[in-house]
Amino acid sequence: MADVAVRVEGLSKHYTIGGHVRYKTLRDTFASVSRIPFRRLSSLADHSAKHEQTRRNHDSRFWALKDISFQIAPGEIMGVIGRNGAGKSTLLKILSRITEPAEGYAEIHGRVGALLEVGTGFHQELSGRENVYLNGAILGMKKAEIRRKFDEIVAFAEIEQFIDTPVKHYSSGMRVRLAFAVAAHLQAEILIVDEVLAVGDAQFQAKCLDTMKDVVRSGRTVFFVSHNIAAIQSLCSRALLLHQGKLLCDRTVEICLQQYAAIGPYHKDRWQREEEDPDRELLIHSIALALQGQQPRHILLVDLQLTSHHQHRPAFISIDILDAVGAVVMQALPTVEGFITDTQSRHGIRLTIQLPPLIPGRYLVTVWVGSHQTKTYDEVRESVAFEIQQSPTENRTYPHTSRHGYIVPETTIDYHQEPTVGSGE
Repeated sequence: MADVAVRVEGLSKHYTIGGHVRYKTLRDTFASVSRIPFRRLSSLADHSAKHEQTRRNHDSRFWALKDISFQIAPGEIMGVIGRNGAGKSTLLKILSRITEPAEGYAEIHGRVGALLEVGTGFHQELSGRENVYLNGAILGMKKAEIRRKFDEIVAFAEIEQFIDTPVKHYSSGMRVRLAFAVAAHLQAEILIVDEVLAVGDAQFQAKCLDTMKDVVRSGRTVFFVSHNIAAIQSLCSRALLLHQGKLLCDRTVEICLQQYAAIGPYHKDRWQREEEDPDRELLIHSIALALQGQQPRHILLVDLQLTSHHQHRPAFISIDILDAVGAVVMQALPTVEGFITDTQSRHGIRLTIQLPPLIPGRYLVTVWVGSHQTKTYDEVRESVAFEIQQSPTENRTYPHTSRHGYIVPETTIDYHQEPTVGSGE
């Protein structure tokens, strides 16, 4: 067995901002041939124009990854953390051979199983049974291997009575359970996982986490990307911290989390969408935060502007409040009835959230709008923040790490003293 499971050297990947490729039609080809005699006359002008276009393309390059190097030993559990847009998913796509790097290389020693997007490869017209075989084949499993593990996969997904029903009739939760069940039974030496623990309900997420722990105990090499900091801490022995396409830290999980908390700035209390998207049913147009009151009774006001392009069933809002490293501190569910939007209208909504006593520090806010069936209309993650400066109790300071918690409840301690043994009383 090789002493290195994954070796990455000088890995870089760029995209051209606003760039697109126009494909030639048959008409374009004939027109191009007819212009051949006249091309030499304009060759100098064309050369100058191409040079200018090359320069513009170079200036408009966006480097999703830049000069990334690291190694992973067999059996090691590597976590990858970073803000949205840091380059995490791009790195996983290169390691999974979905896209090629612009520079550098990545060596993979062993069979790779990739869970980049749970449910990728499902066909809506096929039954659950047929999709198990299809999805397993996409993930690299042989037919005999799928047949041998079929009953375990179905039992894990808990959809036995619906296994021969077309997937188009499944709820989103059923599709997620079945997709993860297939991927969880893939026997690969190297497992590449991207945010699979962010889907499904709380019970299913806990089940996924237990499965991931079994994978870790089996001695397989795992490359794990997640915003779930608690999962990173419990599963991983080492971490990579990416920021704006560059590798900032390759150390223990705790050291990387300390540097993760320090990067920013994330003190913006306002956010506004730059471009509208008429294809979305409901869109978050802007977010504004305001903090009122004093510790330990702060009130957070969240003002939302929503744009609807279609009339649809009641929509629901969820607010996640996260710490500086992205761990969820609390979730606010402002309404249980939802609201109905009209076609082509703008809606102003104010949410009033009573905050618990929080230790001083920076807190990020994620806003989600969706249906009661967990369909997401829009989500804005960690784009606005507020700062807690006062301690919830007088004359106290708190180290801002996850080991010490975030909420400070009122607590009464009843002291009593036991008689000393052998005191002669």
